Amino acid sequence: MAIAFAVRLGYILVAHTYVFKLHDDNFGFGYEMGRIGRSLALGQGFGNPFNGITGPTAWEPPLYPLLIAGVFKLFGIYTHASAFVLLTINSFFAALTCIPIFCIARKSFGEDVAVWSAWLWALFPPIIFWSTRWVWETSISAFLLAMIFFVTLSLEERDEKRPWLGFGLLWGIAALTNASLLSFLPVSGLWAWYRRSRAGKRSTGGIALSAVIFLVCISPWVARNQRTFGKFIPTRSNFGEELRLGNGPGADGKWMDSEHPSKDAEQLRLYQQLGEIAFVAARKREALAFIRADWSRFAWLCAKRFAYFWSGPPHPRTTFSSLLGNLLYLATSVLAMFGLAVAWRKRRPGAGLFFWLVLIFPLVYYIAFVLARYRHPIEPELLILIVYAVAELASGGWRSAPSHG
Repeated sequence: MAIAFAVRLGYILVAHTYVFKLHDDNFGFGYEMGRIGRSLALGQGFGNPFNGITGPTAWEPPLYPLLIAGVFKLFGIYTHASAFVLLTINSFFAALTCIPIFCIARKSFGEDVAVWSAWLWALFPPIIFWSTRWVWETSISAFLLAMIFFVTLSLEERDEKRPWLGFGLLWGIAALTNASLLSFLPVSGLWAWYRRSRAGKRSTGGIALSAVIFLVCISPWVARNQRTFGKFIPTRSNFGEELRLGNGPGADGKWMDSEHPSKDAEQLRLYQQLGEIAFVAARKREALAFIRADWSRFAWLCAKRFAYFWSGPPHPRTTFSSLLGNLLYLATSVLAMFGLAVAWRKRRPGAGLFFWLVLIFPLVYYIAFVLARYRHPIEPELLILIVYAVAELASGGWRSAPSHG
């Protein structure tokens, strides 16, 4: 963990990744989250996710913009110092992720896989990229989901209330950090309940405690949104816009970023004119009309996005390095799927939980659009499966009979 942090910090300093481009009034520094952080730091409230004063927003969950705002207040808005601090915080959480990676891998696949998984996470360059170059919640999301995954695994055996309390708290923090993580919430809860039920253990009290803690965590944000917009918004408001940016005239499976309010002056004008909630509702109607008009075309777009999620989105310009990057991305996906298949066949502890995570988490991206960073929150679990796959291939153990232990 210490080496993982030192490597990331060193890269930030040597590569000057804290120096962001100044075009478009520093929008590339945190994008919508950076804008909301600036609005908070200037005393304008949780709002203004794009250029100009556009009013209150629920475009993003609150925790990471609040973190940006705190750093902006202490170190200046859009300064190199603020960028360095935020990237350092990202790198700290990325380094912390070594702990749940080790714990998950040791519980499911043994000590050797655990050690190699933690070291690969610490030193693999594509993993290092996101924490050292992006002011976004990506690295924190990966840490939170890995912690949730490990706590879920431990719930099968532990009978005290503390793990259930941690389960609810982690999910509450995750909901206020990255709404996409919530797709795994029902699965993780049901998996823990099912495994405990098979062992003859009761879970009703623990589930109720987790639910209460979760609701306590998100209730201030839900109440704020109800008061501000007159609508129930549990995490974020912009799904209709995200759906439209992947499904509309000219859609080819990629993100149609040219129609985003941050790039399209007409869309920004509509956003300002209609207000956030009405704007998102209108964009959702457009997306649904496009989908209903030709279901076979939508299915083909979903298939392309499935391919992009697991092989990497295509680059605007095809070069040898971009092709090599996509091949590496695809190779890691294939290895992870092979590791999952072997783990399932050999009935390794937690194999079912790995399966449901890989199945459920990407679904929202298949129907909307895919960016390269969208896979990163489940990268810790995929990396463990990759190391397990390599270990099985190297030893020839993948051919052996399933374990009944």
